[in-house]
Parts: sequence; structure tokens; C-alpha cells
Amino acid sequence: MAIKTLVDTKNKKIFSLSKLDCESCAAKIEKAISKIENVESVSISFATKKVSIEIGGEKWEDVIKEAQNTIDHIEPSISLLENSKENVHSNLEEELSSRNKWIRLGLGALLFLIGIIFHFSIGLELLIYLISYFLVGGEVLLKAFRNGIRGQVFDENFLMTIATIGAFLISEFPEAVAVMLFYQIGEFFQELAVNHSRKSISALMDLKPDFANRIVGNSEVKVAPDQIKIGDMIIVKPGEKIPLDGRIIEGKSMVSTSALTGESLPRQLGPGKEALAGFINTSGVLRIKVSKEFGESTVAKVLELVENASSRKAPTENFISKFARYYTPLVVLTALIIAFFPPLLMTGEEFSVWIYRALVFLVISCPCALVVSIPLGFFGGIGCASKNGILVKGGNYLEALNKLDTLVFDKTGTLTKGVFKVTKIIPKNGFDKNELLKYAAYAETYSNHPIARSILSEFNGEVNKDKISNYKELLGCGIRVIVEDKQVLIGNDQLMNSERILYSSVEEIGTILHVAIDKQYAGFILISDEEKEDAKRAISELKTLGIRKLVMLTGDGKKIGQKIAEDLGIDEVYTELLPDQKVEKLEILEKGKWPNGKIAFVGDGINDAPVIGRADIGIAMGGLGSDVAIEAADIVIMTDQPSKIVNAIKIAKRTRKIVWQNIGIALIVKGMVLLLGVYGIATMWEAVFADVGVSIIAIMNAMRLMGNKE
Repeated sequence: MAIKTLVDTKNKKIFSLSKLDCESCAAKIEKAISKIENVESVSISFATKKVSIEIGGEKWEDVIKEAQNTIDHIEPSISLLENSKENVHSNLEEELSSRNKWIRLGLGALLFLIGIIFHFSIGLELLIYLISYFLVGGEVLLKAFRNGIRGQVFDENFLMTIATIGAFLISEFPEAVAVMLFYQIGEFFQELAVNHSRKSISALMDLKPDFANRIVGNSEVKVAPDQIKIGDMIIVKPGEKIPLDGRIIEGKSMVSTSALTGESLPRQLGPGKEALAGFINTSGVLRIKVSKEFGESTVAKVLELVENASSRKAPTENFISKFARYYTPLVVLTALIIAFFPPLLMTGEEFSVWIYRALVFLVISCPCALVVSIPLGFFGGIGCASKNGILVKGGNYLEALNKLDTLVFDKTGTLTKGVFKVTKIIPKNGFDKNELLKYAAYAETYSNHPIARSILSEFNGEVNKDKISNYKELLGCGIRVIVEDKQVLIGNDQLMNSERILYSSVEEIGTILHVAIDKQYAGFILISDEEKEDAKRAISELKTLGIRKLVMLTGDGKKIGQKIAEDLGIDEVYTELLPDQKVEKLEILEKGKWPNGKIAFVGDGINDAPVIGRADIGIAMGGLGSDVAIEAADIVIMTDQPSKIVNAIKIAKRTRKIVWQNIGIALIVKGMVLLLGVYGIATMWEAVFADVGVSIIAIMNAMRLMGNKE
């Protein structure tokens, strides 16, 4: 095993671990490093082979030295990688070691078959099986011996060693070699599954751009993305990844967002639009002004989030880890009881018979299927979610979704688009629609309010600012301005009343803007925030999934809030709430949830950060590009689709189903063969096939999640 530094900050470093092929080893290393002086936190991701260490102070040399000694104690083949050359050398060593291992296994398996097929004298037969045994299982024996010297006696290597040596002692040579051979086959499938999960992360790592084209004067310079600074100008050509977040200054293009959002349809970008790192430019040339350094870019945060997700273990994973810690010593003690108590207590019973049964018990008791397949199941669920544009920060949050009782939504930007749009133009007193919209657009030209932008967007014409004079915003009421030598008033009821304009009262849901020209009422414009296309379907499907209560909290007025809630089918709605009042309301709702149930809040991740952080499960909707969303939320929906929450819950339920299938299969099959072995019905051959078979079934079952896109 070897370490190389990946991330270097003042108090936190992330290292890469090579040759980490054992989940229990990762747990042992994590626990041991956490006890080192000055280490405040440590987290190892078995799936990505990375360890994050945070210390108090700056004495990194002492901590790293002690960490290396600690890992050496657990895994002796360790070395510290400090540069890329050493890393390449380490990878070559790993490849050579793997090739040699499979050559040894192949020769051992061939000798094993020769021993079974042909009949030899007892001496020659023993010699053939011994050579085969050491070729196949020498590595396991060596690990068991080394771990024993270090006081780490009870693990799967120890179980396999005791079982096989015992089989040789009672002259069951073929069984002894078979146990070791099929154990190694099981390990091979385990390694395949782990590598498959790591490759799914490596595929995500392909998001990381290799270079950026920085504009220097009139020329382009190809540099590493982390050398680009805020305010720099870059050019992105067709087929290239957008390397950093920024605003498009020049050019139009279609970009693929599928790597970040899971969306298959490309998105059109043009001047003034935000371009995010990780998008792939498919057509035109884009000139972009960088708004974030690479370390703060969307793609960097997404990669960090996905890489660290597996370090937050679900309760089921933690339970299995603790279970395995006490399980192996208990199995060995039980095997000793089976081997010696019946012959000592019952007359006529032979030691060789009961020792053989005890060895069968040891073989079938190996906990590999449980220890490996369960973390793989959760990691598969997290990977499946990320492929669908849903970033889950850990297996614990994925498991928590299965207990979701109350789901609370923000309105604007979550269930509605958060983009104001002109939905009605009603002229009065002889004015026509175009005339009404024109004067409204001229009046709103100097305003930065979203409502003003929606009117200008609807007008979609050129505004001649020379025709505008005496512009004045009337606080809380609207705008007074001179357009083409005519006085234009645009605003709410209060403005019309204060200016003594006779106007029509309007009973519509949305924002009403009345327009008066030279003191004569010209009509009104209705501006609404549209519901998202999939919001109603999402609410319906959430109810089908068994979510007991759906609630909406919004800062909007009562009429708008109630209409949206009624249209979508939401159970309860609370309106005119400030951010702190949303937190208070969530705490009240939390008291009404079922025992052990979870409450989740879905918001836009910016002004809803306090309530997102307070919920059992915080979900950021439309969090793409939002730092606050990624930091505050436990789950980040990379698109604006409420239906992704439905997908997240379905993935969580499927993950739990597969994990419990694995637990059930392992315990039932092992339990049955254990009983059969104790009563002398099952031999070591059945034990071998049952143990390896269960491991392979559990691992393959867990891998089903990893290949799923939907």
C-alpha cells in the first residue's frame, strides 16, 4: 500500500491509498490514525482509496510519519509516494504483482486438478496438494501470520488458515486446497466489484478539464485550469470541456450538461449566460470571463462531493462493521466447542469427525459476503443517483430517505420556475396591447427588479432611452416617468389611489401592474411565476411512494401560496414567512412527524440555507452552480426538476432492498449449511461452494445498482 498527497491545505490533507483492497483494512487504518496525537478527524473512502486527515495545528511532518508507521503496522507493504514518478513506479509494481498472483493461482489450480483426476501414492499425493496449497494460499497464510504477530488474530485470513491446516491434519487434502482456491476465486470477484465501483468514480473524474485556453493579449495560451484567476478571459472551442465557471462574453453554442445534471438534451448558451465547469461545448466558440477559481468551480465541488460520499456510512454499514468485529472471535470459539466438547462428553464419538465438522463450520462462517457487498450496495446507490443528476453526500442520507415522513417545500425556484413572466395584458379605455406593453417597457427600463426584466423580455424590442425623462421610483408603489412627452405611471393599487386614477379592481393570482398614461387608466399587466412542468406529477408520485405529509413554506402572499398549493395537491401551506420563520415552522412540523420518521426540506439552497441545514435531510433544488446549495444540503438536485426527488427516493428504496437481500441471502444460506455441517450432512465441499457462492451472489447483486442510469 502507498500514499500520495492529493490536496494540501493548512489543516487538512487528502492522500491516495494504493493497494487498498480490503474493507476491514480500511476500517482498521481509519481507527488507528484517529488515535494519533493532533489528529482531529480522519475518514477513509474504500471506494475511492482516499484518506482525509484533519489536524489541530501545523505539525504535519510528525502526523504523516506516525500515520505511515500506523499503516505499516496494519499493512507492511506500504510506501510514501511524493511525486508522479514514484506513483507510476507503484502502479507498475501493482500490475506485476497482480500478474504474478494469477500465474501462481493458475499453476496451483492445475496441480489441484492433477491430484483429483489421477491416483498417486499417499506421499506423492500429499506433495502435489501441498505445492498446490502453497501456490494458491501462500499469500493468505503470510497475511494470517503477520496479522497474528501484530495481535490482529481474528479475520478472514485466520479463518481460512485454521480451516485448511486442520483439513490437512485430518488427511482431507483435496478439501484443504479447494477451500483456499475457491476463497481466492471469491476474492477475485470481490476485487472485480470494487474495481468496477472505482471505475464509475473514474468516469466522473473525466469531468475534470485537462486545460484552459487563456487569452493573453491577442494570443491564446494553454494552461492548467488551476492557474486561471478570476477575471481572466478564456476561449472554449467545439468539443472542449468548459474548464471554469464564468459568464459568456461572446459567442453562442449548444452545450452538453449530461455529465453534471444527467440531462440528455443539450442547453443553448449565449452572451450574458452562465457557463459552468464540466459542461462540454458542442458547436460554437465561446469567449468566457472567469468568475470562480478552479477549486471553487462547480465541477471541483461536485467531484469532491462524490468522492467523499462513501465516507459517510449508513447505519446498516456501521452495524455490519461492528458485527464482523465480534463475529469472527465468536465463530472461532464455537468451532472449538464443536471440535472438542462432543467427543469429550459423549461416548463413542471420534475427535476426527467433530474436528472435520468444526472446520466446515469455520469455512462457511467467513463474513466476506456481508462485509464487502453492503458498502458496495450503498456506493452503487450513490453512483446511480449521481448518474441521474442527484448528488447524495453519503449512504446515511440515502438510507434516511427510506424513513421520510414529512416533505417540506419552498415555493419560488423549487415548485415554481422562479422566473417571472407576463401572462396577461389587458388594455382599457381605447389603448391596445402593443401600446400598453410599449409604455410599460419604457417605464421599467431603468429598474433592475425581476418584474421589470419580465416586461422588457415580453416587449423584446429596442428601447430608445432618449425618449425617457424624469424617471422616479416611488418606494413601495411603482414608477413615474415621462415617455415621449407623456406621463406614465406603472405600479400597484396604492399608486393608482395616491394619484387618483380611476382603475378597475383585478381579482387575479399574481402580480398586478396598473398603467396610467397622462392620468388616464390604460390597463393592467399580470405577471406570474409559473409552476414547473413536472411539479404536479412529482407531488402525486410522492404521495404514491407513501410520504405522509407534503407542506409548502413561502414568503409570498396568501392568495398566491394557496392557489399554487391547491393546484399541485399539497396538504398544507404557510405563507408570508421570513427565513427564520421557516425554521420555526419546520421545528413545529418536526414535532408532528411519526417516531423514527424523517423530515426533509427542499429549497433553492441560497436564502433557504438555514432551514435546509435544520432539516433531517436538506435537499437543494436547482443547486447547480450554487456554493450555498452544495455546502448546506445533504442532497443536491443538479437540475430544477422536483421529479428528481421521486427518483432519489426510488433509488434509496432499491438500494435498501438490495442491501437487505444480501444480508438475508448470506445469513439464511450460511445458517442452513452451518446446521447441516454440525450434523455431519454437509461436507467441506458444500461449505466451500456455499461460502464462495454467497459472496459472488451478494457482490453481483450489489453491482446491479452501479450500472443503472434510471
